[in-house]
Amino acid sequence: MTLSPPRPATPALDEPRSTGSRVELRGIVKEFTGGARALDGIDLVIEPGELVALLGPSGCGKTTALRVLAGLESATDGTVLIDGSDVSGLPARSRDIGMVFQSYSLFPHMTALANVEFGLRMRRVPADERRLRAGDALEMVGLGGFGGRYAHELSGGQQQRVALARALVTEPRVLLLDEPLSALDARVRVQLRDEIRRIQQEFGITTVFVTHDQEEALAAADRVAVMRSGQIEQIGAPDEIYSRAATPFVAEFVGSSNRMRGSVSGGTVQLGTVRLPLIDATQPDGEVVAFVRPEDIRLSRASDCASGTASAGVVPAEVVSTSFLGSYRRTTVALEDGTVLTVQHPANLVPVADERVVLEFDGAPVAVSRWE
Repeated sequence: MTLSPPRPATPALDEPRSTGSRVELRGIVKEFTGGARALDGIDLVIEPGELVALLGPSGCGKTTALRVLAGLESATDGTVLIDGSDVSGLPARSRDIGMVFQSYSLFPHMTALANVEFGLRMRRVPADERRLRAGDALEMVGLGGFGGRYAHELSGGQQQRVALARALVTEPRVLLLDEPLSALDARVRVQLRDEIRRIQQEFGITTVFVTHDQEEALAAADRVAVMRSGQIEQIGAPDEIYSRAATPFVAEFVGSSNRMRGSVSGGTVQLGTVRLPLIDATQPDGEVVAFVRPEDIRLSRASDCASGTASAGVVPAEVVSTSFLGSYRRTTVALEDGTVLTVQHPANLVPVADERVVLEFDGAPVAVSRWE
């Protein structure tokens, strides 16, 4: 798409930026009335131009952290810095932050163009310039011909695109996204997620994306911070979070995991006839629960194997049920000791209930927690 040329007064939206702003949360504590602690000493550094997803269950503190960064909530303790400057005492309007909420929050009496212009009008940008910049912003989110429509004339996905354009048109130092896709259907959610990521990378905007949807976090973010009870449990690249979970909570919350009882000895865990390496080889010896990913177990028909009896790394099982999920299947099986596991495998293998199968563990390292 072709956007308007840059205006002398301000940088153009179509002018790529090499770096965004650096954001730091230092020792952020947030207590509400009655002593309830929503944030318990959050430390987080977001590098210029980086997209960090705050991921966690409801009540973990991710939205509160976003609101403290935005200036919509004041921290009980700690410091918020943007580009090295302490903004903890500044109101939201003085922090130069764009924000997109779960609810579209469009003014129903204004057209899409007027909604996008609103922030520029509050900044006293001249009418001609703000109209041009708002038009560029709508073009950028794929709504160049929709400026004259009102909210009720737009779909949910289109309304959220208008909200995104409104947040971006002021060229903020930081973009905050609070569950922006949760009200959309699955297909539109994926499309808009990819569009947000494209725009964020193109303009180098430092972005914080709050979500409880692990797929969104893993697909869109440079790094994912998994939160629990007001603290960051683990932060890292998406593949690191998924494949090398630092804690049992992360292993269970991110992706799917099978819980298997076992025994740790010498930096590995014994699960029946199977011995697997540990993500954290310093775990002390003793009884544990291991978290094994469904895709780290291979399933074969017993008739396709030389032997259906247990051997090192190979375990007999019986099919309980199977589900077709498009490009793959997930099959639930029961081991001879009663342990129930879920296995992910190619869709062209279609086991049936009560069929005898064999499982082979790939040997991927696993997270464990103490058996209680």
